[in-house]
Amino acid sequence: MLSAELYNEKQLLLQIAQGDQTAFASLFNTHHQKLGEYIFRLTESYELAQEIVQDIFLKIWKHRADLPEIEHFSAYLFVISRNHAFNCLKQAARERQRKQEWLRYNTEALYTERETDSLYQQYHSVLEEAIEKLPPRQKAVYLLSQREGLSYEEIASRLALSFETVKKHKSLALQFIRRQVRMRKDIILPTVLFILHFY
Repeated sequence: MLSAELYNEKQLLLQIAQGDQTAFASLFNTHHQKLGEYIFRLTESYELAQEIVQDIFLKIWKHRADLPEIEHFSAYLFVISRNHAFNCLKQAARERQRKQEWLRYNTEALYTERETDSLYQQYHSVLEEAIEKLPPRQKAVYLLSQREGLSYEEIASRLALSFETVKKHKSLALQFIRRQVRMRKDIILPTVLFILHFY
């Protein structure tokens, strides 16, 4: 015999399967906060946790016709969320590795150019001067991001800042550096500008 809680959950899932949006909102309100906290513990990223919760509930709505077949929805919800979180973390790691490899490859190529190209030496000097002119926080965020390859979450943790503050400092630093470099149009190399655009 089903408990009252399981019976109510079964009824709710049946209503959702029939397209009841109010029932779906009730399901979301019941589970989203606890689910978000669980995913945050896995990912250590508030932004990613929010994204995964939204993805999971969107997936549930799209496949709502299958809901009545689920015996224990809470367990099902946490299993698919855990799997999705791990897949997102793996994808983020692969993307970061590709970015670092791309930057390393192009940086090595530019250092080779530097040995024979005085223009690059001038550009590098201007870039370093621009970095030195940055306010302390912007400079710290920029260097941790560009020189050490840390993510926004890692920088926020290291500097005891919020994710949004780190993001703002990085954006302001890039804007300032680009302005400084563009003031010296006579020494800018197209390849370097391309890389700087993606920093």
